[in-house]
Amino acid sequence: MNLPDAEQLCTDLIDRVRPAITPDTAVIGIRTGGAWLAERLHAAFALSTPLGILDISFYRDDYHRSGLHNNVQPSRVPFAVDDRPILLVDDVLFTGRTIRAAMNEIFDYGRPARIDLAVLVDRGERQLPISATWSGTSLAVPQGRLLRLVRNDEGQLSLRLSEAKAA
Repeated sequence: MNLPDAEQLCTDLIDRVRPAITPDTAVIGIRTGGAWLAERLHAAFALSTPLGILDISFYRDDYHRSGLHNNVQPSRVPFAVDDRPILLVDDVLFTGRTIRAAMNEIFDYGRPARIDLAVLVDRGERQLPISATWSGTSLAVPQGRLLRLVRNDEGQLSLRLSEAKAA
């Protein structure tokens, strides 16, 4: 399967999102791939509000099944969420469960004016009624495969397919 160029998708996504950005907009990325993408968007929009990063591990609805992962890091939301427009960023939108968990965590910080979602790839197959406001592309991924954003040592982004692990 030929995967699209993640760097070009990132550039396209920035262009799509830019008209909606205001000086009050705050960007929050979901660790890991969403955080990398959020760093790019935050820099491109030259926002004065610091970048927020979420690790939604404790908010996942499968936490009781998968347990605590060894790479859990604290979330960092270094700004007031109340009444602020939030741009939530993730790399791949699939079932919608990660986004639901992220929104639950955001509301623990306060009540935003709105939350828009930007993703690099929307692969469909939703289990929850969640959709992206903007996406770089839509892509059908074979069943049983995971699509991940990876970053090399130079900071270049690319997409990779891998086998899904059995639960």
